[in-house]
Amino acid sequence: MTTMRATPISISRTIYRLHDTVVEWTTALPLSIVQLASRVALAEVFWQSAQTKLASWPVTLQLFAFEYRLPLLDPGLAALMATAAELSGAAMLGLGLLARLASLMLLGVVATIQIFVYPDHWVEHLMWTSLLLLILSRGAGVFSVDHLVARRIRAGG
Repeated sequence: MTTMRATPISISRTIYRLHDTVVEWTTALPLSIVQLASRVALAEVFWQSAQTKLASWPVTLQLFAFEYRLPLLDPGLAALMATAAELSGAAMLGLGLLARLASLMLLGVVATIQIFVYPDHWVEHLMWTSLLLLILSRGAGVFSVDHLVARRIRAGG
């Protein structure tokens, strides 16, 4: 009776083949799916943040006055600007409408939060920034109003 023993070379080849298969499969994933998922995830985060602000505007004003304390801005104006940016940015990202502009605007919101409000939350902010940079650099993707408008413009009508 002979016993078959796997050699280190055959195990290595199997691992390389498995790796190559996974790489091929993931490379086939359309970028537009990643863009859509990124837009939806970010839209939800910023939409919920804005809804929380709107749900209790007096508390929001107090937070901006006493906890957030942004330099050079009146707390009422800062609260209004942040809420408007989050609402409009979330809607624009969700629809894929002027998504690059929305990403740029929300990058400003994230930078403000990171620098002036919650500098210890850099991991969460980095995650948001990464997704916003994806949309800023690659656009909203096929499943977006931006794509429909661009297609119509290219078609001449």
